[in-house]
Amino acid sequence: MSGFVDVLVIVAVAVLVIARQFRTHAIDAERRWWLAPAILVVVALREPGILDAHHRVESLGLLAAEVVVGLATGAGWAWTTRIWRAPDGVVWSRSTKASAVVWVGGIALRGGLFGLGYAIGVRQDSAALMLGLAATLLVRGGITACRARLLASSPGPAPTYGGGTPTAPGAPAARPAWKERV
Repeated sequence: MSGFVDVLVIVAVAVLVIARQFRTHAIDAERRWWLAPAILVVVALREPGILDAHHRVESLGLLAAEVVVGLATGAGWAWTTRIWRAPDGVVWSRSTKASAVVWVGGIALRGGLFGLGYAIGVRQDSAALMLGLAATLLVRGGITACRARLLASSPGPAPTYGGGTPTAPGAPAARPAWKERV
């Protein structure tokens, strides 16, 4: 795949995932949340220039930092996503303003890593960005699925991030709920 096509794939996946997460939607904890990240990893690892041939150590360090930033962004996004159980037992989620801050921070860190690579002369391919995005989606999907499973199986009031348990998707909170422990 060309670099331009890679960038289009990355942008398309990111836009679709982010747009979907900021709308209220039901969570199916049993679905294949790991599939999109797995596809991104396969596509990224197929790229021949994942490491700069002239700066292997620096390139590998930047790639590792990109994946760590992706893991941290995914974890932050998952823990700032509001999850609640409706009276009918369906588990719902919606990203919060804190989730948007996590995304902006992750994008800024990724931009900084690419700037650092440019400053030290390391040629970075879009494969590093794909691996970082895959790490973000994998961790976010895993944590969210675990939280949804725990919430669906727990008795009593439904814990939530951000307070309040909506009575319907997108509805304002009817009463405050206890916050989930982090």
